[in-house]
Amino acid sequence: MAAPIPMLTFHTAGYNGYSVEFSSFFEGKLACAAASNYGIVGNGRLFVLNIHPQGLAVERIYDTQDGLFDCAWSEINENQLVTSSGDGSIKLWDLTLADYPIRNWAEHTREVFCVHWNLVKKDTFITGSWDQTIKIWNPEIPHSLQTYKEHNHCIYNTTWSPYDGDIFASCSGDHTVKIWDAKIPRSAQTIRAHNAEILALDWNKYRENVIITGSVDHLIKIWDLRFPDHEVQCLRGHDYAVRNIKCSPHSGDILASTSYDMTMRLWNTCLGPQSQVFVDDHHTEFVLGVDFNLYVEGQIATCAWDEQICVSMPQQIRHF
Repeated sequence: MAAPIPMLTFHTAGYNGYSVEFSSFFEGKLACAAASNYGIVGNGRLFVLNIHPQGLAVERIYDTQDGLFDCAWSEINENQLVTSSGDGSIKLWDLTLADYPIRNWAEHTREVFCVHWNLVKKDTFITGSWDQTIKIWNPEIPHSLQTYKEHNHCIYNTTWSPYDGDIFASCSGDHTVKIWDAKIPRSAQTIRAHNAEILALDWNKYRENVIITGSVDHLIKIWDLRFPDHEVQCLRGHDYAVRNIKCSPHSGDILASTSYDMTMRLWNTCLGPQSQVFVDDHHTEFVLGVDFNLYVEGQIATCAWDEQICVSMPQQIRHF
């Protein structure tokens, strides 16, 4: 059996983690979007960290006037990343500059809960807000390119298809997932995926028509968009709302989820009813952020309201 690899941790003192994402250019770099006072009121902080065998070291820290809820690395510039905030603003940061964002957008009128960079076209990113709108942006343009409004409740997550640079998905408190074509003003498909608010959403990196949803109902569901009347698989295990889901970039069967039950769980969907293969319960508060390292197979980062960022390589995932 392989020797355990030590978990690396970083204390985001005074700030509660909302989102964590590995760099798409460097294997040892990650960012965390965080908020003071659990994001209810107060400042935000963006942490950019470098991973060393001895631990996680700060490269940059950026402070904002309102809490940060999500972050996404640029797909075209290795030094840039975008954040979304509780005051409705979106900010573009450049790591070559120490203090201030290089661009600020302020079109959303409520909290912006999610931001995701286009993996295919690479020159756009998408945001979803509690103002019930979705917007597409280009980092070089001072205003949004498109706005979409169909959901009738807060939008909690938006994600681009990893196969088609014009296709994206959104999930909302209105219990639905919508599939969109950026060239068309109305959604192409609507799925009533849960009987509760849908907080989490991701696209399978190996199966073009497969998306994953997670909900306040504690359930994770796998959907084939060609057969939307019923989920392909339902994963049970979390004790409270599922807050985030990430599909592995290394396997079409592996996904990670986080929850208000203070755990991160790993799933191997080819195992059927026994899909849950690992439960990480070292966090002591709600676990919100999770990401896989594209360059280091098996490496996972999480962040939580306990002011901890953790990077680990669970043995279970290394055995798949």
